[in-house]
Amino acid sequence: MTITTKPHELVDVFRGSVARRDGYVTKGQLRGPRFRRLFQDVYAPADVPVTHALRCRGAALIVPKEAVLTGRSAATVLGVELARPNDPVEFVVPEESRFGPIKGIHVRRTAVDRKESRPWHGIRIARPPRVALDLILRLSPRTRGWVRRLRIAVPDIDAFLRARKVNARRLLREMSGRRNWGIRLARQVVALSDPRAESLPESELRVVLTVGGHHAVPQYRILRHGREVARLDLAIEETKTAIEYDGRWHEDAKQRLLDEARRERLVAEGWRFVIVTADKLAGDYRLILDEVREARRGR
Repeated sequence: MTITTKPHELVDVFRGSVARRDGYVTKGQLRGPRFRRLFQDVYAPADVPVTHALRCRGAALIVPKEAVLTGRSAATVLGVELARPNDPVEFVVPEESRFGPIKGIHVRRTAVDRKESRPWHGIRIARPPRVALDLILRLSPRTRGWVRRLRIAVPDIDAFLRARKVNARRLLREMSGRRNWGIRLARQVVALSDPRAESLPESELRVVLTVGGHHAVPQYRILRHGREVARLDLAIEETKTAIEYDGRWHEDAKQRLLDEARRERLVAEGWRFVIVTADKLAGDYRLILDEVREARRGR
């Protein structure tokens, strides 16, 4: 059998069993180069870029109708890119649901009030306050360590607040009276959140500093005659200590020269710098705190 046209069902994601039943494709064609399998019985044309939103739409074809897309998946669909293309698609389903497991789909069983979600592609998607709550509650009880949980959850909430999908006051109101596992952590995450942060690693670094007893202001503006002359990722103003995150793109030779020139000007004005790389942030956070203490004492 040859496909001479491209029916609507085969332009986007589709269920292989339905396409075969309706005569659009054969089993052999599904296994060929024209299609890509996303999940069990879910396919997309091979020339369609795989995004997380595409995989969310694909997963919606096979989850129960009462399933609610939430967490990083819902945030990404709403325009806050927290999930990478091939990250698990996150759902909550009623506790009595027998759905799963399916590779590539993460399911959490818990109650979701009908008002906390809205219709989406045949299932439901959480509304922003519930998405924000699930960004925290999604953490497994097996995620070890209070600090580790904060380092994962606070950056997500910072990004969601920065996108103005919800505000901290609304979130705290939504959490009032809840008894969910992790609700105490959720309240602390919201208390530590700050929408001024401009990247996930910067938010994580701020959590590390806060845990170490340092109050650092994100995106600190240095003004001269009322005009901004420099901006620091994080700053402890009283000791003129700057803590900056240098991601991989700062390794570019041209960017490195720009960074050095900028920092030399600020050092001449009395600032001291602690530079945190991706490797440092992934390592023992106590070493970062040691560097910050040394910089502050150096004043």
